[in-house]
Amino acid sequence: MKLVPALTWLIALGSTSAAGCSSAPPPAPAATSPAWFEDVTDRVGINFVVDPGPVGSYRMPQIVGTGCAVFDCDGDSRLDLYLMHNVAPDSASRNRLYRQRPDGTFEDASAGSGLDFAGPCMGAAVGDVDNDGRPDLLVTLVGGVRLFLNLGGGKFADASAEAGIRNPGWATSAAFLDYNRDGRLDLFVVNYVDYDPSVPCLGAGGEKDFCSPKSFPGTVSRLFRNRGPVPAAGGRPAARVGFEDVSVLSGVGTLPGPGLGVYCADLTGDGWPDVFVANDGAPNRLWVNQRDGTFKDEAASRGVAYTIMGQAFAGMGVAAGDLDNDGLVDMYVTHLSNETNTLWKQGPRGMFSDRTAESGLPATDWRGTGFGTAVADFDHDGWSDLALVNGRVVKANPEPAPGLPGFWAPYAQRNQLLANTGGGRFKDVSAANPAFSGRSNVGRGLACGDLDGDGAVDLVVTATAGPARVYRNVCPDRGHWLQVRVVDPRWNRDAYGAEVTVTAAGQRRLRVVTAAGSYLCSSSPVVHFGLGPAAAVDAVEVTWPDGLAEQFPGCPADRALTLRRGEGARR
Repeated sequence: MKLVPALTWLIALGSTSAAGCSSAPPPAPAATSPAWFEDVTDRVGINFVVDPGPVGSYRMPQIVGTGCAVFDCDGDSRLDLYLMHNVAPDSASRNRLYRQRPDGTFEDASAGSGLDFAGPCMGAAVGDVDNDGRPDLLVTLVGGVRLFLNLGGGKFADASAEAGIRNPGWATSAAFLDYNRDGRLDLFVVNYVDYDPSVPCLGAGGEKDFCSPKSFPGTVSRLFRNRGPVPAAGGRPAARVGFEDVSVLSGVGTLPGPGLGVYCADLTGDGWPDVFVANDGAPNRLWVNQRDGTFKDEAASRGVAYTIMGQAFAGMGVAAGDLDNDGLVDMYVTHLSNETNTLWKQGPRGMFSDRTAESGLPATDWRGTGFGTAVADFDHDGWSDLALVNGRVVKANPEPAPGLPGFWAPYAQRNQLLANTGGGRFKDVSAANPAFSGRSNVGRGLACGDLDGDGAVDLVVTATAGPARVYRNVCPDRGHWLQVRVVDPRWNRDAYGAEVTVTAAGQRRLRVVTAAGSYLCSSSPVVHFGLGPAAAVDAVEVTWPDGLAEQFPGCPADRALTLRRGEGARR
């Protein structure tokens, strides 16, 4: 491995092409409808600026950026935030944990949490790995990963060595899933490139710039099987939870690629979780679960390896959801400014096709290099919308970006918000959302959750060298809604991988329970449904990760439910 250890940290990426980078950014169109989001960062007490470390050396992880986690760290049913820096381990810039108070503001609870450390941090993944009812946290870094067990009360303990998780590569996105359906959450880690910091890279104008991933070979993803508690043996102390590296045995460690995004769900219809990996400038992977502990890459045969033009674009973030309400999960992947973000629609089950053009997605007011992205019904009209955060990876004419350090101005771009007008077709409503889309940033992470408990999905954004921002959903004419948390009492945790279908006014809508997705981020695992004018829900169906299907009775809309395995009627 050429990748230097965590002490040699700073870095910066650059995807494939600088085409069009010298053109001036387009002006923002005038707003034509009410805004969906307002920036409440200062109001709720978040004061965090992502530190990418010293500039000028053009090392890759700086431009790759960092993500965040939105999760309930202390069990009080209020969502908290974990925000990270990308710095040297001895830096004074330490990661922060913000706990939400009853009044909706946040307090910095980093000191004594066990999470206030410094390092070249990339992403976050949340999942209850020891089935104690408390969500644990994994942080990916350049040169490793760190697992923190939740001790309760907002306190965490580093259990990386104890758990036996070793990942010496450049880890980016990660996800927890129960791939073998034994009730314990396993870990999938996406790795990027075998970076050599001694390699100089130049931009289109011959000036020094961040390297493209094509300058280095890709690396393999890793899969770690959760063994549960491990008793003491042979002089080795007992472990609260232990993991076994099954990357090679499972097959996922046999094919390298410059991986950045990940999404886990049953994407073939056989009831077993599969793994989609977005690669940066190389064919994507769809690791199909063979139900015997192994996986096969079937991305090409199932239609998600390449775009409709047979190209491998620069895949960064992944947003997945049923965009046309046909009961099948579709996938949206962000790319470079001079490419087009791709929508792969599923149908028939287990097969995908590039439907980007017919969805209206290319007809946006401007293009950006997309990273974090999310599918959610922001206006509750019954159709899932798209949000994405943008930021270049090669220099261009600077856009207005007040407060952004001058070095980073040539990489700043505006974020975008795309409304689903029905049937999986979209229109750009960015101009009507100046808080979210009017300010340029080097956007990277985008996480979701109902932060204020009003039933609507809010957003958290991280940006290189910029402040983390909290956007409250203020859409004025929202329809009705339902939120569902699904818990398996046998394992005392959220049922990652469960499929939830809500029927209201004759329309069925599907959501999959997961915290992973977007880009380097972890979001709330509570599934959210916009219901439009329907004031009541007729039924809720849950297909649990082990295949059990249950139906739960209907209820009035505009409420949050917690459903437990075994309490519904079997279907």
